[in-house]
Amino acid sequence: MSETLAHIKTENFAQEVEQSTTPVVVDFYAEWCGPCKTIAPVLESLATELSGKVKIVKVNIDEQPDLAMRFGVQSIPNLLFFKGGEVVDQVVGFGGRDALSAKVKSLIA
Repeated sequence: MSETLAHIKTENFAQEVEQSTTPVVVDFYAEWCGPCKTIAPVLESLATELSGKVKIVKVNIDEQPDLAMRFGVQSIPNLLFFKGGEVVDQVVGFGGRDALSAKVKSLIA
């Protein structure tokens, strides 16, 4: 699993996500999730490509179940798109790089 994207915990979620002046994509995942491992390199690539325009972070649902419960995460991968501290979009599952790239880019448009 990716070690290049920031891993968010309950303690720093508000600061890193809700108070961010940059739009944030939060990837809720688990180590045992196959599709989560498939989406990880795509998210890393987008984070590099859109550096400074969007922040992409990860939340391990096994280590941070309170965050998963707070946001109603029942299936993974589950991406929440935050802008101005509020959830503005969500993607459950992985529909491919192009679809994900378009969603992330629409967040910063």
